[in-house]
Amino acid sequence: MANKNLSQERVTLLVVTGTAFLVPFIGSAINLALPLLGEEYDSSALLLGWVVTAYLLAAAALLLPFGRLADIIGRRKVFLSGLGFFTLVSFLCSQATSVEMLVALRLLQGVAAAMIFSTSIAILTSVYPPTRLGKALGVTVASTYTGLSVGPVLGGWMNHVFGWRSIFYFIVVISLLATMFTAFWLKGEWRGAQGERYDLAGALLYVVGLTAFLYGVSSLSTSTWAWYAAGLGVVCLGLFVWFELGQEHPLIRMKLFVENITFAFSNLAAMINYSATFGLGFLLSIYLQVIMGYNSQTAGLILLSQPLMMALFSPLAGSLSDRIEPRKVATTGMLLSTIGIFVFVFLSQQTSIYLLISNLALIGLGFALFSSPNTNAVMSSVPPRLYGIASSTLGTMRNVGQAVSMAIVTLIMAAYLGQAQLSQVAPEVLMSTIHIAFMIFFVLCCLGVAASWARGGKSEAGPQSSAA
Repeated sequence: MANKNLSQERVTLLVVTGTAFLVPFIGSAINLALPLLGEEYDSSALLLGWVVTAYLLAAAALLLPFGRLADIIGRRKVFLSGLGFFTLVSFLCSQATSVEMLVALRLLQGVAAAMIFSTSIAILTSVYPPTRLGKALGVTVASTYTGLSVGPVLGGWMNHVFGWRSIFYFIVVISLLATMFTAFWLKGEWRGAQGERYDLAGALLYVVGLTAFLYGVSSLSTSTWAWYAAGLGVVCLGLFVWFELGQEHPLIRMKLFVENITFAFSNLAAMINYSATFGLGFLLSIYLQVIMGYNSQTAGLILLSQPLMMALFSPLAGSLSDRIEPRKVATTGMLLSTIGIFVFVFLSQQTSIYLLISNLALIGLGFALFSSPNTNAVMSSVPPRLYGIASSTLGTMRNVGQAVSMAIVTLIMAAYLGQAQLSQVAPEVLMSTIHIAFMIFFVLCCLGVAASWARGGKSEAGPQSSAA
């Protein structure tokens, strides 16, 4: 029986780590392709930003609804369906004939990613015992950062040699293999809320509210309608919270945020962390290629230092969080990232490339120390039947944070660059947008350090059972 459990653990870890590679790879690789995309389609910097933001917006809005659906009908079903859909949409992305078409397809790709990532960590947590969960999460996070590491190098090279479409061809092959492996080798099904009613009204309020709010915030400086969209989003999200409090089987249990300090502040720390760091790759890709004149292949090699540190140190950080208070490890990591972001406030055309690489490595180390211990803290703070909700909530925080990060970048670019193409903008103007973005990211990092520490220790986590 023990050997069978061990085999199940290995298969699950292989499948989850494989899929954990896919999405960060395409995300980091597509950043390197944006300047070439802009040239091919004469697209503005603002529209190029939506190639990234559209995906994040869809993933953020749908992670929680899909996570709850998976708890009811089965996590493997949703996971496998998401992989198949991701494969199809990735192929369609490779056939896009305009930036607008690519933005629409990236939106659908975000839907598929939400199906994958709302269930993957929940499946892993369902299979692994608490004593080995931190290590397994560390390996998964390392796979995620391997995708981030390979993305700039391989993606930059493919973009430089074969063009941007080759990136999507590559991801189609990998995701098709992952789909087939999951279908034939990942056995079993996991449900945390079988027989419970799905809260469709709550899901609609949540999706409309979050989508309208994130779209509105991203478009405040380019459309007068954006203010109304953001306002509608706030109203819908407020109604969602009020509605969920009265439901027998809500989309998310609000008591988790009120009574479980560890759960609440760990999720808040994750959202702030991604809000402060995700836009880094987008900004530095523009800095290296448009301002400094490097090609995408060279820029990818320079950007490699950050995710490489993440991949190398994430397993160690995960294991540490099994033995040391996750709050201490995660907060230390967030503090290192804060220092690195502060250094980038002073980035200039004269900045040494060695300083740039070293600082990226520091931020990568900080993120590695933060991410897997923070995930361990979230998943360990709830009972097993809430793993799906906890996993999708954390995933939502990650994607909301990433969307907020890109919204900040989009707002600044819209204010300073308008609809101008990147090649038409003076380097000094681009540097101003980058400086302002990093100043905002530094402030957010400081808030993230405070939120990470405020979660308390394990003895201060709060009454989990009552929150369940």
